[in-house]
Amino acid sequence: MYSCLRCNTPSPGEELDRLPEIKCICGFRVFVKNRPPIVKTIRAV
Repeated sequence: MYSCLRCNTPSPGEELDRLPEIKCICGFRVFVKNRPPIVKTIRAV
């Protein structure tokens, strides 16, 4: 799942692959991949 950097509209990756150019409905071309907020803790040695 990707979201537009300007308007934060979500769009799936399959939809972006089908289109001839990667562009949001607002006209912006920069997308950010949505990632789950997982925090890794590492013990110090």
